[in-house]
Amino acid sequence: MLNKLNFLLILLLTYKKKHLSIFLLSSLLISIVSSVVFISSSIKHDIFHTLESQADFTIQKYKAGKVLNTPTKWIDEFLQIDGITNVQGRIYGTHFYEPAEEYFTIIGIDLFDTQVVSSLNKLIDDINTTQFLSRQNMIIGSDVKKFLDEYHYFDYYNFRPPDRSIEKVFIYDTLNKHSNIVSGDTILMDISLARKILGVEDGYVTDIILTTPNPQEIDTVKIKLRISHFDMRLIQKEEIKKYYQNLYNYKGGIFLVLYIIVILSFLLILYQRYSIISNSDAKEVAILRQLGWQIKEVIWFKILENIFVILSAYILGVSLAYFYVYFLNAPILKNIFLGYSNLDIQTIFSPAISFTELFLIFIFFTVPFIATITIPVWRLSTKEPSEIIK
Repeated sequence: MLNKLNFLLILLLTYKKKHLSIFLLSSLLISIVSSVVFISSSIKHDIFHTLESQADFTIQKYKAGKVLNTPTKWIDEFLQIDGITNVQGRIYGTHFYEPAEEYFTIIGIDLFDTQVVSSLNKLIDDINTTQFLSRQNMIIGSDVKKFLDEYHYFDYYNFRPPDRSIEKVFIYDTLNKHSNIVSGDTILMDISLARKILGVEDGYVTDIILTTPNPQEIDTVKIKLRISHFDMRLIQKEEIKKYYQNLYNYKGGIFLVLYIIVILSFLLILYQRYSIISNSDAKEVAILRQLGWQIKEVIWFKILENIFVILSAYILGVSLAYFYVYFLNAPILKNIFLGYSNLDIQTIFSPAISFTELFLIFIFFTVPFIATITIPVWRLSTKEPSEIIK
């Protein structure tokens, strides 16, 4: 066994140029598909983690294909439906910065709601409610912070509500960079201030969210909500999850299709390369057969030789992908998954590695690779050694 291992190392060094080209190409292909898997898994993990804390239903007033502001009187009506708790109205929308033609997402928060404050403390180090409400303050995402710094808004920003007045709002804090996937372009402020800046009239909210504590009653509550008002759109949390799941599966699927095309082309070239056996390779097989090696021993030896190459390429490819995604934040590729937003995305991807997916990548690449190399070697090994030498 030790002699065979020494012989294997000698062959790897002897044919290092041949193995090096295969090693580099394999590492590149594996690093690309691993990067796609890492990005997709990280985005879905962060989004789904955020969705888990969201309400079960979101209700919007909908008329003639347009979303309108929702009457606050609906809140009291929904509270009368059995199985519904924690009904809240939300204020949110977009603010347009005309000079640079950029959009920010404004979200109004109620700092007297303990649940809101608890969730907010996970995104920033600490928030003093009294200090925050002492003047017009806002908490901004890191992408917004970077943008405002470029335009020299270091301490405050002047908003222009629909009535064209000026609202001076001070920067209180910046959200954690690890939340950038869902909050990079977000501005949080007191709900009354958000209402004023977005021009939402009293007696109306942007939409209404509500929770059903008993999962068994969700379908029943959904029916009751639908028949309560016919001029509304009902969005269920599970529908949002399915949307994002399908969206990133679709984007990842496009990459996988392209990857399959590339890998099949690579394997075809590799098969042609090994189908045309060189004299040295043929003599090597013939000598092994004359030394008494059986056909299966020759084949397993060749498999072991190439397994060493592909395993090394796999480790390097996955390591490069990990560094590219989680240390360099996946330049170029991240925009394909997150979209080219109006603000420069400064996302920090959270590690969410699925070892099942990594194993499937290894199997998906290794099995065709080994089969491509083994078939020509098997065909050569079945011949008589004297015939091979001739």
